[in-house]
Amino acid sequence: MSEREVELKYVILRPLGYPLKASYVEYPKVDNPRVFNVYAKDQWRGELVYKGKLIFDMKMFPDFAFEVIDAVPSSGYISDSTKIIVESETSIIETEIVKNIRFSDVVGQEEAKRKAKVILEYLKNPKKFGRWAPKNVLFYGPPGTGKTMLAKALANEANTPFISVKSTKLIGEHVGDGARKIHELYDKARDLMPCIVFLDEFDAIALDRSYQELRGDVSEIVNALLTELDGMQSNEGICTIAATNRIELLDYSIRSRFEEEIEFKLPSFEDRVQILRNNVKELPVEVNASLETIAEFSEGLSGRDLVEKIIKASLHKVIAEGKDVIETSDLLNAIEKLKISSKQPPKHMFI
Repeated sequence: MSEREVELKYVILRPLGYPLKASYVEYPKVDNPRVFNVYAKDQWRGELVYKGKLIFDMKMFPDFAFEVIDAVPSSGYISDSTKIIVESETSIIETEIVKNIRFSDVVGQEEAKRKAKVILEYLKNPKKFGRWAPKNVLFYGPPGTGKTMLAKALANEANTPFISVKSTKLIGEHVGDGARKIHELYDKARDLMPCIVFLDEFDAIALDRSYQELRGDVSEIVNALLTELDGMQSNEGICTIAATNRIELLDYSIRSRFEEEIEFKLPSFEDRVQILRNNVKELPVEVNASLETIAEFSEGLSGRDLVEKIIKASLHKVIAEGKDVIETSDLLNAIEKLKISSKQPPKHMFI
């Protein structure tokens, strides 16, 4: 089958401006994704599209360019069923078509992966579940244990968009900003469902009321979110996954809206060995180290710690020293430095 015979399911565009014009001209703003989809398909229907291609508006804003930053499949033509997404560089909401993360890439977390398969089945066939759908799910556990990674793996395995936002960015400067962003998030999700809505750093907006003075007034965000989670509008095919490192601090009224809570744990010895093996084979230098020894001395570290603070720190150290081999001692030194730094008291204690 040729590229021109393959219909695209999704196309994500980024506005580039007017590369063919020297002076600034009015910049189009996409306020209504549904209207833009109709307008875009009217002029680009049948257009062959692939990642990196530039396509031009030839009607309302002649010569205005959009860059294709992703597509599903990777190349094909725009049809009446194609969903076109425009990503603004200033938007806090990110839409991603995940292609490189699978369940098997998440080391350990077997119980979490087992429970997540229900979400996968729902995304593949939303009508099958009816009112029993796993629409609101809470991922919790220490940082760096794979919460975001598993959520992205779900989107990839289900072949659905991954719409994410950091909860801290939902808090606006003016009254009404936060609620507007929440409704904008779910409006986008309804345009693209089935899909995953991922709320990272969830405790930033969902803290227990006793911590009100610490979080500021985010009641409007919470009320808007509860409206969406309660499904006042049709959200069939949308799974909201919220991730937090501190589940014990969440407000009960918000936590109760999540039908399932899935725990993520720090990696076991066997998991740490596997994480080390998976990552050292990608290094640009030779590794002559006992990974079992490193795993034994790294108890209490997360997968992210092992990759970012042990392997990467060791790699940078040996390169800086002009060596081309990472040895056991290099990795052990990185572990020791991390443990010492983590025991240092906060700076304010010295003031």
